[in-house]
Amino acid sequence: MSDVPKRILVVAAGDKVEALRMATGLTLLDDAVRIAVLGDLDETADDVQSQLEALDFADVPVERLGNDPDSYKTLTGIMIQSDTVFMI
Repeated sequence: MSDVPKRILVVAAGDKVEALRMATGLTLLDDAVRIAVLGDLDETADDVQSQLEALDFADVPVERLGNDPDSYKTLTGIMIQSDTVFMI
């Protein structure tokens, strides 16, 4: 196992709650975790709120993107900067 931290990106596109849960679990590693949410995220839901609180506590950036061409360009740039990408 490498001692060099990896840059992990979790893209929440379909099952957004599961993507947030997975990203929360990845914070247990010593790697940098980042989340990009495509489209809407129901932040009023209890399960979403609890995951966002955990991610905020772990200083994991959550970037909210739309479903437009500019958002996909932004996502492409973020993906290029990442070592590993999970699309959920």
